Amino acid sequence: MDQEGARVAQSTTIDTLLRYNSFQLVLNDQKYQVVPPSVETMTNEDLATLSDVKTLIGQLYSQLNVDQHQFEQEKVLVQKLEELKLQVQPYEKVKVDIEGKALKRTTGLAWVGLGLMSLQFGVLARLTWWEYSWDIMEPVTYFITYGTSVAMFAYFVLTRQEYNYETLRDRQYLIGLHKNAKKSKMSVETYNKLKEEIAKVEYDIKRLRDPLQLRVPLREVEYKPEQ
Repeated sequence: MDQEGARVAQSTTIDTLLRYNSFQLVLNDQKYQVVPPSVETMTNEDLATLSDVKTLIGQLYSQLNVDQHQFEQEKVLVQKLEELKLQVQPYEKVKVDIEGKALKRTTGLAWVGLGLMSLQFGVLARLTWWEYSWDIMEPVTYFITYGTSVAMFAYFVLTRQEYNYETLRDRQYLIGLHKNAKKSKMSVETYNKLKEEIAKVEYDIKRLRDPLQLRVPLREVEYKPEQ
């Protein structure tokens, strides 16, 4: 609260708050009087001194062979990247094979589904117009439609995914992919870990070569893998 006891707006910044002569801080119904120190304006001499200090720091930075250090760091990262790519290369070959099998399996299941739906349509059409009549088949088609709705809802409850072609296709593709990976004795966890390491090293190399971040230490830049 300010000096008059009015509550300070939530949007007020700390910088603005510290410019007050005094204010009250309320914690657990206890009021604490806060008196910030006075803010002194920097003179031209202070600004000139600060500029000289910045220049001196820049000169020291250049004399410490930082560029050479960054070059050596990049060399180490490039070598690490080559080693990781050699490790992931066998997995890539197996991945291409199992992806082809998984895609073939998914496409086959889609054609089987289309065939079963066509067969159902043909059977219902024959029973409706040749064997029986619509009065008899109408309840049958109703229960078939309702049963399909129940099956779709059951799919959503079990998988937490909407029942549509894309999600069903992706799910069957992933099932086939992991199944074929297990048959080929390919460790999906190891492959994903190697790919993450490669993405991280590539990002570090890209950052080192970026002129805007050339002077920034590695640990000060947050790792953001490329999508």
